[in-house]
Amino acid sequence: MHRDRQPFLDDQVIVLRAPTQFWSDRSGDAGHAADPRAAAIHGLYHGDVRVLHEVTLTADGERPEWISVARDGASVTTFTGVLRHLDGTGADPRVRIDRTRETQADALIERIVITSARDVAVRTTIAVDLRPDFAPMQDVKAGIRRSYEWASQQTGDRIAWASGPTTATLRATDAAPRATEAGAVVEWNVELPPHGSVALEWRVALADASAVVAGASGAPAWRDLAVASGDSRLARWVTAAVSDLDALRMTSKLAPGEEFLAAGAPWFFTLFGRDSLWAARFLLPVSTAPALSTLRVLAAAQGTRIDPQTAEQPGKIMHELRAAELDLPGEGVTLPPLYFGTIDATPLWVCLLYDAWKWGAGEADIRSLLPNLEAALGWMRDYGDSDHDGFLEYVDSTGHGLANQGWKDSGDSIQWRDGTLAEGPIALCEVQAYAYEAAVHGAELLEHFERPGAPEWRAWAARIKERFADAFWVDDPEGGRYPAVALDADKRRVNTLTSNIGHLLGTGILDAHEEREVADRLLSPRLDSGFGLRTMSTDSAGYWPLSYHGGSVWTHDTAIAITGLVRAGLGDRAESLVEGLLRAAERFEFRMPELHSGDSARDTTVPAPYPAACRPQAWSAAAAVAVLAARLGLRPDGGELVAEPAPGAGVIRVSGLQVRGRAFEVLAADDHAEATGLDGLNPR
Repeated sequence: MHRDRQPFLDDQVIVLRAPTQFWSDRSGDAGHAADPRAAAIHGLYHGDVRVLHEVTLTADGERPEWISVARDGASVTTFTGVLRHLDGTGADPRVRIDRTRETQADALIERIVITSARDVAVRTTIAVDLRPDFAPMQDVKAGIRRSYEWASQQTGDRIAWASGPTTATLRATDAAPRATEAGAVVEWNVELPPHGSVALEWRVALADASAVVAGASGAPAWRDLAVASGDSRLARWVTAAVSDLDALRMTSKLAPGEEFLAAGAPWFFTLFGRDSLWAARFLLPVSTAPALSTLRVLAAAQGTRIDPQTAEQPGKIMHELRAAELDLPGEGVTLPPLYFGTIDATPLWVCLLYDAWKWGAGEADIRSLLPNLEAALGWMRDYGDSDHDGFLEYVDSTGHGLANQGWKDSGDSIQWRDGTLAEGPIALCEVQAYAYEAAVHGAELLEHFERPGAPEWRAWAARIKERFADAFWVDDPEGGRYPAVALDADKRRVNTLTSNIGHLLGTGILDAHEEREVADRLLSPRLDSGFGLRTMSTDSAGYWPLSYHGGSVWTHDTAIAITGLVRAGLGDRAESLVEGLLRAAERFEFRMPELHSGDSARDTTVPAPYPAACRPQAWSAAAAVAVLAARLGLRPDGGELVAEPAPGAGVIRVSGLQVRGRAFEVLAADDHAEATGLDGLNPR
């Protein structure tokens, strides 16, 4: 086995309810996969610790022959197998085993049912072998394997394991776990009556005394959302996505009781400013509740002082929250527990506040966040523009923080067309668009709520728009032009064609002609793979379809471009991108990963997975709702819901949509839609 390599995830099975998750192969066993790269991710995790690395089920010392996996939402999966060594004569398997695994926020439960179709009684011994390792998540992610200290204590019919602040307690029905040097074994001597069945169960209760986040309780705000469509792929994607989003709901000690969406499994069961903001923004057509709670959580941690080590500045919105320092082995990155190294979360916070208001969030809810709005706008003016050139830019001043602090935050994500890495401070094109939109919409909020400053922010926005038009555009070797991905430290245009330009659409920083030019580039085969937008164009020296940010496809990134095209009045041009994501969703069984390869649909019927991609991930899942809303052309209009479906959208029926707390159902057919509110029919 190669050491120190990030585990592959794509073909493995996850059952999750944040902050708990279990990864296994398709048998349900963990730690015994034929491919050691796959087994590296296996196990039961709670928070940022892998509690169990190996879990193996046997019958009379033999592993069952597993034949199917059936997922029931994000938190429950049933593995079905047969026990052919217990069969009588004949070809049919006569004894089957079903193991149903359920994750809860603080527990794992596995129910095992053995069923016999034989005419005689059958005896067997079922054993489950469990082996802890208490590995830190950052070691698992880096592919590091070593021994970790943990303690075991048996009390009656329970075994408790502990390492640091993390504890796990094992118990079983009708069996007493037996401690072993490696962990524990649960064993049942089973007698199956003729044509009968026996049910067994074991469970592990989990706790982390140091946790700064926890699982959310209750039903999700989007519980009434239901979709039926002539194109079943869209309905299936949305259905799978909202189940995953439910399992990713969390709360934080920053603002107890306020929910946010954890960024993704397995690595990011915590609060990320940018990720949580985009996911909540995508969900606005179904509820403003996730947006408001996310805004409040992030407001609770908003910067109040200058601290270069954490990148905190007054008014700044944080990037990442952990219980302890995060050290990424081999990457030279060490992040403090509360880290502010992000350039885009602050303007995106303002954008979400405005959009939540437009979708009907209560005036009192918005009013309570106005001081945070003013602080966020102030950060853009006073700190975001560190060199006072009129643009927001970033640079890591510590030497151990994130080198890139936009959404493409890998070390090689911002590069020139010839593959040379750009040097910071870096001013990303999309961040200027977020800042423009935040200033314009922030001004509208200030004016509406009779707060000072609206004219100044409109003037600030006008200046950044004018400067953007002068500073960012580059000539396209194939004709026309497009915005550079960024300006470098010398204010040179970093000339790579990237998907970042899709984030400019609909923000107002471009005029109508410029938006059409951007649309032309997005829909060219250099960026449009047929399975979504590539992050970097195929004619760039650094392009590679399996590069994290240099040619792969990110679902949320494509969804932002789709939404932007609709906002820009170019909805008819978004349909090829929608179709591309639906093709990809089908390949990934409608649980879209963090990213997939930039392979062309002209060359293959399915895109290759990026094997270490998170799956599920919050903004990839929430993108399903954004794509649904774009295909239907949904937008709020006062207390009404407007639906203007894209040409060729087909038949779609959606219930569970909301504007100002009022429920709507939309029926679209033949490019026409009717939005039905509680008080009658409103054709649009």
